[in-house]
Amino acid sequence: MTSMALAPRTALFLPASNPRAIAKARTLDCDMVILDLEDAVKPEDKAAAREAAVAAMAEGFGERIAAIRINAADTAEHAADLAAAASSAAAVVVVPKVEDAATAARIVAAGKPILAMIETPAGVLAAAGIAATPGVAGLIAGTNDLKASLGIPSAAGRGGLALALQTVVLAARAGGGWALDGVFNALADPQGLEAECRDGRALGFDGKTLIHPGQIATAALAFAPTADEIADARALLAAAQGGAERFRDRMIEAMHVAQARLLLQRAGERD
Repeated sequence: MTSMALAPRTALFLPASNPRAIAKARTLDCDMVILDLEDAVKPEDKAAAREAAVAAMAEGFGERIAAIRINAADTAEHAADLAAAASSAAAVVVVPKVEDAATAARIVAAGKPILAMIETPAGVLAAAGIAATPGVAGLIAGTNDLKASLGIPSAAGRGGLALALQTVVLAARAGGGWALDGVFNALADPQGLEAECRDGRALGFDGKTLIHPGQIATAALAFAPTADEIADARALLAAAQGGAERFRDRMIEAMHVAQARLLLQRAGERD
């Protein structure tokens, strides 16, 4: 894993072929912007989108983490996408449908840290090796493609993905990297988005990938520490004396102190 900034709570995909969306992204309160060269771009627009992504990275996105999603390793656009992304000012390259550590290592060798998307059964089974590859900053659960490849109906809930999602989190944590949850497709269902974000946080994901600016606020709040959690973490750090001890109605030790510090860091505080 390559050392990078604190994991994003909100990572917004937008087409690299849409200049208005790129300009708007610089005004949005998201943690990460991912310019997409893959699914969001028509085949005839791929070359122009690639040039636009490089130009947008040169202009920058302020404090937001800037990334480019390239086309998959088995596509005709992959080599040109990778060369462009590697030469750009992007902080990270997002790679779809990664299925083995060797592919991850080859792409990292082009010069940028990568976020590997786990979107197939083979990818899930290889996730630990992928996440452990030097230069892999973390994993993204590609839930839409996972559903399709597993034969789960698109309208079904996430129950059938439970093992795959937990595997992605386990692999990312073992590799020391980020774990980002997949996108939520229903743009007019804020309650559904909130529920899925809270489910993702409960599974251990750091944040969520998004497909519309209107999803940012909901995801940011769901993945942020709550006021009660922040207050509890502050009190725990103030009370901790070292070793195993009683705090309020529970036993704590060094692990809980470390968790409290990390929680406050994610909340933007220092203990």
